[in-house]
Amino acid sequence: MEGDGLTNSQTEKVLQFQDLTGIDDINICREVLIRHQWDLEVAIQEQLNIREGRPSMYAVSDNRAPQVINDRFLQHIFTNNRPDNTPNGLTAIVRYFVNYIFNFCYSTLTTIVTTVVSLFRNNERIVTDPLGDVLNFIRAYKYPSHPVFYQGTYAQALNDAKRELKFLVVYLHSENNSEVANFCRNALSDPAVIEYINQRMLFWACDISSPEGYRVSHSINARSYPTMVIVGLRANKMIIMGRMEGDCSGSELLRRLKTVVDENDVWLSQARADRLERNLTQSLRQQQDEAYELSLRADQEKERLKQLERDEILRQQRAFEDELQAEQQRKEDIARLKIELASQVPSEPELNNPQTVGVLFKLPNGQRIERRFKDTDLLKDVYNYIFCHPSSPDSFQLTTNFPKRILEAKDSIHTLAEAGLRNRDVLFVNDLDA
Repeated sequence: MEGDGLTNSQTEKVLQFQDLTGIDDINICREVLIRHQWDLEVAIQEQLNIREGRPSMYAVSDNRAPQVINDRFLQHIFTNNRPDNTPNGLTAIVRYFVNYIFNFCYSTLTTIVTTVVSLFRNNERIVTDPLGDVLNFIRAYKYPSHPVFYQGTYAQALNDAKRELKFLVVYLHSENNSEVANFCRNALSDPAVIEYINQRMLFWACDISSPEGYRVSHSINARSYPTMVIVGLRANKMIIMGRMEGDCSGSELLRRLKTVVDENDVWLSQARADRLERNLTQSLRQQQDEAYELSLRADQEKERLKQLERDEILRQQRAFEDELQAEQQRKEDIARLKIELASQVPSEPELNNPQTVGVLFKLPNGQRIERRFKDTDLLKDVYNYIFCHPSSPDSFQLTTNFPKRILEAKDSIHTLAEAGLRNRDVLFVNDLDA
């Protein structure tokens, strides 16, 4: 079925559904599953409900009946056999036509009077509980063998028949009619008839003494009882395809049912094919939309990742530029500070000055610097001198040679004498940034 646009999982569900329901036509199985969004459990439960005469979940939620076209030119009409009343002779022919015109006028007048009277009929015929009328008839039905009754209203039966693309058999019962008793006892109890209806149709029935049965009898123009009509979908409209009035045998009823079904099944087959094509087209369009959405999301994700990468590169560039700018600013600040502190370094004393302390500085690059200070100069002056020297590191520490000790910057308020520095001492300049 992959060529029909079904995935392996969908194909497996179709086969499981066919195996569990026993439906021969695999296209019907596929159409039912598509209609139920490929929910196998719900689809099977719906089929079981219909086979047991229970309305589907869709029929329960929709009580509006689709319009049913009642055109006798589109119907197979079957009646019980009556004696041949073909007139013989001129006088008999005249009498026949007079009786025909009289019966026609009488029937028309009766229909008009019945319609007018129904407009002013009291509340006894107002349908208040259609489901209750149907269930009461099913409970009161006294013949043990019969097709599975549809346990819902007429509107629900029509909706389910249209949705499931099944024929709907509508049977109107009249308890006080002798032909009805014979029909229920014989034709409607025939095992072949029961099996045929249960496998291919929905069977709805009601007594015309109830408001629901009475209303339906008027909607289908039932004139004699028992009355049975077959409703089906034709050109997307629900029409009455067959009408059976009066009693008949089980074999005759089966023949009539088969005649109507055989001549009208092409319409349901066409409806199934059209619905399946629409469903497949919709499913294909949905798959294409989902594939497009996935592709679009993938492209959007790629673009998002690219944008994150561009943002990260830009952030790193800005951070690097900020570091360079900060380093440049630091160097400029140090340069200004060196200029400022250079003016605060005391001048070098004379060599023969008794307060002179000569100091030898060893820089990290190996360079040696000699400088004379007074022993009354502050240790801060020594730090400032080295700090302002062009070859000195920006951050440094001064240590003595032997014994090794660190001249802390916090002690820079002490004089050289207080710090213990003597003439010809060697101070090492240690780069703290190295």
